[in-house]
Amino acid sequence: MFQTTSYSGDLTAGYDLLNKQLAALLEGETNTVANLANASALLNQFLDRINWVGFYVTDSEDSLILGPFQGLPACVHIAFGKGVCGTAAATQETQLVADVHQFPGHIACDAASNSEIVVPLVRDGKTIGVLDIDSPEFDRFSEIDRQGLERFCGTLLRYI
Repeated sequence: MFQTTSYSGDLTAGYDLLNKQLAALLEGETNTVANLANASALLNQFLDRINWVGFYVTDSEDSLILGPFQGLPACVHIAFGKGVCGTAAATQETQLVADVHQFPGHIACDAASNSEIVVPLVRDGKTIGVLDIDSPEFDRFSEIDRQGLERFCGTLLRYI
Protein backbone atom coordinates (compact mmCIF):
# COMPACT_ATOMS: atom_id res chain seq x y z
CA MET A 1 0.00 0.00 0.00
CA PHE A 2 1.24 3.48 -0.69
CA GLN A 3 0.29 6.76 0.87
CA THR A 4 -0.47 9.00 -2.06
CA THR A 5 -0.05 12.12 0.02
CA SER A 6 3.61 11.30 0.66
CA TYR A 7 4.53 11.72 -3.02
CA SER A 8 4.96 14.94 -4.99
CA GLY A 9 5.10 15.96 -8.64
CA ASP A 10 2.96 15.36 -11.69
CA LEU A 11 3.94 11.74 -12.12
CA THR A 12 4.37 10.34 -8.67
CA ALA A 13 6.22 7.09 -8.25
CA GLY A 14 3.16 5.43 -6.72
CA TYR A 15 0.76 6.44 -9.45
CA ASP A 16 3.32 5.63 -12.14
CA LEU A 17 3.57 2.09 -10.78
CA LEU A 18 -0.21 1.87 -10.44
CA ASN A 19 -0.71 2.84 -14.10
CA LYS A 20 1.83 0.27 -15.27
CA GLN A 21 0.07 -2.40 -13.22
CA LEU A 22 -3.32 -1.37 -14.59
CA ALA A 23 -2.12 -1.60 -18.19
CA ALA A 24 -0.53 -5.01 -17.55
CA LEU A 25 -3.66 -6.28 -15.79
CA LEU A 26 -6.05 -5.19 -18.56
CA GLU A 27 -3.88 -5.95 -21.59
CA GLY A 28 -5.74 -8.23 -23.98
CA GLU A 29 -9.06 -8.12 -22.09
CA THR A 30 -11.98 -6.49 -23.89
CA ASN A 31 -14.80 -7.00 -21.38
CA THR A 32 -15.69 -3.64 -19.86
CA VAL A 33 -17.22 -5.04 -16.66
CA ALA A 34 -14.20 -7.25 -15.99
CA ASN A 35 -11.82 -4.36 -16.61
CA LEU A 36 -13.73 -1.99 -14.34
CA ALA A 37 -13.87 -4.67 -11.64
CA ASN A 38 -10.12 -5.24 -11.79
CA ALA A 39 -9.43 -1.49 -11.86
CA SER A 40 -11.50 -0.96 -8.69
CA ALA A 41 -9.80 -3.92 -6.98
CA LEU A 42 -6.37 -2.55 -7.91
CA LEU A 43 -7.18 0.88 -6.49
CA ASN A 44 -8.63 -0.69 -3.34
CA GLN A 45 -5.43 -2.66 -2.85
CA PHE A 46 -3.09 0.29 -3.28
CA LEU A 47 -4.86 3.33 -1.87
CA ASP A 48 -4.92 3.70 1.88
CA ARG A 49 -7.45 5.48 4.06
CA ILE A 50 -10.41 4.87 1.73
CA ASN A 51 -13.70 3.13 2.43
CA TRP A 52 -15.20 2.86 -1.08
CA VAL A 53 -13.84 2.78 -4.61
CA GLY A 54 -15.70 1.99 -7.78
CA PHE A 55 -17.42 3.08 -10.91
CA TYR A 56 -20.74 4.43 -11.99
CA VAL A 57 -21.44 3.99 -15.70
CA THR A 58 -23.71 6.05 -17.91
CA ASP A 59 -27.12 4.41 -18.05
CA SER A 60 -28.84 6.99 -20.25
CA GLU A 61 -28.10 10.49 -21.49
CA ASP A 62 -28.51 11.92 -18.00
CA SER A 63 -28.16 9.09 -15.51
CA LEU A 64 -25.46 6.93 -13.92
CA ILE A 65 -25.89 3.39 -12.64
CA LEU A 66 -23.71 1.53 -10.17
CA GLY A 67 -20.89 -0.46 -11.72
CA PRO A 68 -18.11 -2.61 -10.28
CA PHE A 69 -16.86 -1.45 -6.87
CA GLN A 70 -15.13 -2.37 -3.61
CA GLY A 71 -16.86 -1.44 -0.35
CA LEU A 72 -20.26 -1.39 1.29
CA PRO A 73 -23.45 -1.48 -0.80
CA ALA A 74 -23.99 1.81 -2.61
CA CYS A 75 -26.59 4.00 -4.26
CA VAL A 76 -27.70 2.46 -7.56
CA HIS A 77 -28.97 5.40 -9.67
CA ILE A 78 -27.51 8.91 -9.73
CA ALA A 79 -28.81 11.63 -12.04
CA PHE A 80 -26.33 13.86 -13.86
CA GLY A 81 -25.92 17.04 -11.83
CA LYS A 82 -26.85 15.38 -8.52
CA GLY A 83 -24.27 14.84 -5.79
CA VAL A 84 -20.54 14.63 -6.37
CA CYS A 85 -20.75 11.84 -8.96
CA GLY A 86 -23.57 13.46 -10.92
CA THR A 87 -21.74 16.79 -10.89
CA ALA A 88 -18.56 15.20 -12.25
CA ALA A 89 -20.60 13.43 -14.94
CA ALA A 90 -22.44 16.62 -15.97
CA THR A 91 -19.45 18.98 -15.91
CA GLN A 92 -16.87 16.44 -17.14
CA GLU A 93 -14.53 17.83 -14.48
CA THR A 94 -12.92 16.03 -11.57
CA GLN A 95 -14.57 16.82 -8.25
CA LEU A 96 -12.15 16.97 -5.31
CA VAL A 97 -14.22 17.39 -2.16
CA ALA A 98 -12.50 17.87 1.22
CA ASP A 99 -15.77 17.70 3.19
CA VAL A 100 -18.72 16.02 1.49
CA HIS A 101 -21.09 17.39 4.12
CA GLN A 102 -20.45 20.88 2.70
CA PHE A 103 -21.10 19.81 -0.92
CA PRO A 104 -24.53 21.04 -2.09
CA GLY A 105 -26.79 18.06 -2.79
CA HIS A 106 -24.31 15.46 -1.55
CA ILE A 107 -25.80 11.95 -1.70
CA ALA A 108 -24.85 10.08 1.47
CA CYS A 109 -24.59 6.42 0.47
CA ASP A 110 -22.19 5.66 3.35
CA ALA A 111 -22.45 7.79 6.48
CA ALA A 112 -18.77 7.06 7.24
CA SER A 113 -17.58 8.97 4.14
CA ASN A 114 -16.21 12.46 4.79
CA SER A 115 -14.21 13.27 1.65
CA GLU A 116 -14.47 12.18 -1.95
CA ILE A 117 -12.86 12.40 -5.35
CA VAL A 118 -14.75 11.68 -8.56
CA VAL A 119 -13.04 11.53 -11.95
CA PRO A 120 -15.23 11.54 -15.07
CA LEU A 121 -14.60 9.01 -17.82
CA VAL A 122 -15.10 10.87 -21.09
CA ARG A 123 -14.91 9.44 -24.61
CA ASP A 124 -15.62 11.43 -27.77
CA GLY A 125 -17.00 14.30 -25.70
CA LYS A 126 -19.52 12.10 -23.85
CA THR A 127 -19.42 10.98 -20.22
CA ILE A 128 -19.39 7.19 -20.18
CA GLY A 129 -18.97 6.89 -16.42
CA VAL A 130 -17.10 8.10 -13.34
CA LEU A 131 -14.52 6.76 -10.94
CA ASP A 132 -15.67 7.45 -7.37
CA ILE A 133 -13.46 7.13 -4.28
CA ASP A 134 -14.59 7.91 -0.72
CA SER A 135 -12.65 8.26 2.51
CA PRO A 136 -13.70 8.40 6.15
CA GLU A 137 -11.06 11.14 6.61
CA PHE A 138 -11.72 14.78 5.89
CA ASP A 139 -9.46 16.32 3.22
CA ARG A 140 -8.02 12.90 2.27
CA PHE A 141 -7.44 13.62 -1.42
CA SER A 142 -4.85 16.04 -2.80
CA GLU A 143 -4.01 17.65 -6.09
CA ILE A 144 -1.46 14.87 -6.56
CA ASP A 145 -4.27 12.32 -6.17
CA ARG A 146 -6.33 14.23 -8.73
CA GLN A 147 -3.50 14.17 -11.25
CA GLY A 148 -2.66 10.54 -10.58
CA LEU A 149 -6.25 9.34 -10.77
CA GLU A 150 -6.94 11.33 -13.93
CA ARG A 151 -3.93 9.62 -15.47
CA PHE A 152 -5.21 6.24 -14.17
CA CYS A 153 -8.57 6.91 -15.86
CA GLY A 154 -6.80 7.85 -19.08
CA THR A 155 -5.08 4.46 -19.03
CA LEU A 156 -8.35 2.72 -18.18
CA LEU A 157 -10.17 4.38 -21.09
CA ARG A 158 -7.88 2.53 -23.50
CA TYR A 159 -9.36 -0.77 -22.27
CA ILE A 160 -13.07 -0.08 -21.88
